[in-house]
Amino acid sequence: MTRTLPARVDVAIVGSGPCGAAYARVLSEQCPDATIAVFEVGPLLADPPGTHVKNIVDPDERARAQRRSEGPAPLPAGTPTDTNEGYATEAPRLVRPGTFLLASGYRQPGQDGLPGAAMSSNVGGMGAHWTGACPRPGGRERIGFLPELDDLLAEGERLLSVDAHAFDDAPFAGEVRKRLSGALDDERAEDRRVAPMPLAVVRHDDGRVTWSGSDVVFGEPTRANPRFTLVPEALVTEVVVADGRARGVRVRDLQDGGEHVVAARFVVVAADALRTPQLLWASGVRPRALGRWLNDQPQTVYAVRLRDVDTGPEADVDPREQPRIVAQSGVSWVPYTDEDPFHGQVMQLDASPVPLADADEPEPGTIVGLGWFCAKDLQESDRVEFSDTETDPYGMPAMRIHYRLTEADSASIAAARDAVRRAAAALGEPLDDRDPLTFPPGASLHYQGTVRMGETDDGTSVCSPTSRVWDVAGLYVAGNGVIPTPIACNPTLTAVALAVGGARDIAAALTPEEN
Repeated sequence: MTRTLPARVDVAIVGSGPCGAAYARVLSEQCPDATIAVFEVGPLLADPPGTHVKNIVDPDERARAQRRSEGPAPLPAGTPTDTNEGYATEAPRLVRPGTFLLASGYRQPGQDGLPGAAMSSNVGGMGAHWTGACPRPGGRERIGFLPELDDLLAEGERLLSVDAHAFDDAPFAGEVRKRLSGALDDERAEDRRVAPMPLAVVRHDDGRVTWSGSDVVFGEPTRANPRFTLVPEALVTEVVVADGRARGVRVRDLQDGGEHVVAARFVVVAADALRTPQLLWASGVRPRALGRWLNDQPQTVYAVRLRDVDTGPEADVDPREQPRIVAQSGVSWVPYTDEDPFHGQVMQLDASPVPLADADEPEPGTIVGLGWFCAKDLQESDRVEFSDTETDPYGMPAMRIHYRLTEADSASIAAARDAVRRAAAALGEPLDDRDPLTFPPGASLHYQGTVRMGETDDGTSVCSPTSRVWDVAGLYVAGNGVIPTPIACNPTLTAVALAVGGARDIAAALTPEEN
């Protein structure tokens, strides 16, 4: 079978993750006459497009969706698809269901590299697999040259359906936050104290909670837009640039192998922090900062069993058998501060991540996992490079990662390990005698900086404060790679907020062309 790709659109968007979806949504709302096409290299997993896999009720269908997200070489069919299974392991190359590791080039001799560097290929991108945490940045995490940042963050929260109170009725959430607050909140500003984690979730009237994926960001305004087209299994191999302006995209239809050029007035590259600079490089768009300032968040995890809590009567429904988040789950937030430059995510777990000596699994919610993310010591030399001769499994320029942890990073990781121990001691008892586990670089999946935003075109950034690529009119970049600051918090909300700013910039320019 063949399909017809559009010959010309007003806006071509590469990538269907939350940031690509944000461009499509804002433009559908503000420019209803504009034609928009989103091209996604991966397959459509479910209906509506971009659905989070955890919202797929049937476990076999959910497993198939995760396998189909794993790029050119999916994991074997018998590989577990439970995202918590094996999560807290010391594997040197940690891989999670629904993602695939960078096969080669992830570490250079004498460097730390990013052995955990991973991606997803599917409609919805990593937004079909993420944890939904949407904290706002603070202190040095914030982008100082964006005076409208709070407005953009608020719009990002609207698009993602962020709710800070979805789990207020979790059995032990209040006690967890009370204990954390007592141990950590002294001398913190009011907006940086322990709080419920803002989450991209929807709580339904019947008590169910579903995760927000790109489907929520697209929303009905996009899905009902007759001028919007989503094209899955379509690899964009080039942004066509002529006379200093983006003119469209070259697309390889992975269903039939056909090659197409789709003309466009504006092009948005919203792949991920590794594949967005890859496409620009392949297109001959190579500013000095492209791929540089690569930022991953060192991550330390620990787990405890809550002490001195009344578990109450046994629940009627075992949450471990449910595909959706349930009321037993709760997530607390320890915000980043400049004095304590870590971001803490404290999750009540429905089951223990490690085998326990007890004969019976503990009450759901009494096992608490703590994850501390560090702000990276940003270096221009940390970068992803691309080959002019070698290709990856998609036929795009092969990646080569250069990445080192500095002395400051090592000190930050050590401090984070101490901080997570202190937080854990306030909550309960360790599950075993192991120390906090620090994941290998890249395991956070929070890569940033490779197409970073800058206030001026001084050679240290790729794009302007509205996400337009310097010196290439009509070309915009989106995703975590645009974030220029060393943030420790989960980056999706900030990335979507920056996408909103870029989409508004395009909307302001989308006036009818003169004949």
